[in-house]
Amino acid sequence: MSPIDATKSVLSQYAGFGGRARRSEYWWFFLFTLILGIVAGILDGALGTKIGSDPSSTGVIGLIVSLALLLPTLAVAARRLHDTDRSGWWLLIGLVPLVGAIVLLVFFVKDGTRGSNRYGADPKDAPHAAAPSMA
Repeated sequence: MSPIDATKSVLSQYAGFGGRARRSEYWWFFLFTLILGIVAGILDGALGTKIGSDPSSTGVIGLIVSLALLLPTLAVAARRLHDTDRSGWWLLIGLVPLVGAIVLLVFFVKDGTRGSNRYGADPKDAPHAAAPSMA
């Protein structure tokens, strides 16, 4: 899955928590949000729109970007957990300092379950099923 396709897929399912998401979809969107956050921080610094005097404080643009991407980020993370046959509620383990982040990282890096699971069809099989027959 290309980075543009992954980002389009996540944003087209803006608040869709159902189904499954491939690793590539999740990590390309993660990279997209990281780059967008850096750009927003640079713009906030250049325009002087930082909210506090602390150099690590966020700005108005960064806050808007973060709020705009909150739902799709949570949704793709839940769908990624679904791909590993786990409930989206596992995201709450991220609230446990350090350990929660490590557990989620392991879940996000693991390959999804092969074939259908309780959350839907294997997303890796979807392109093959939609491909036209050459017969």
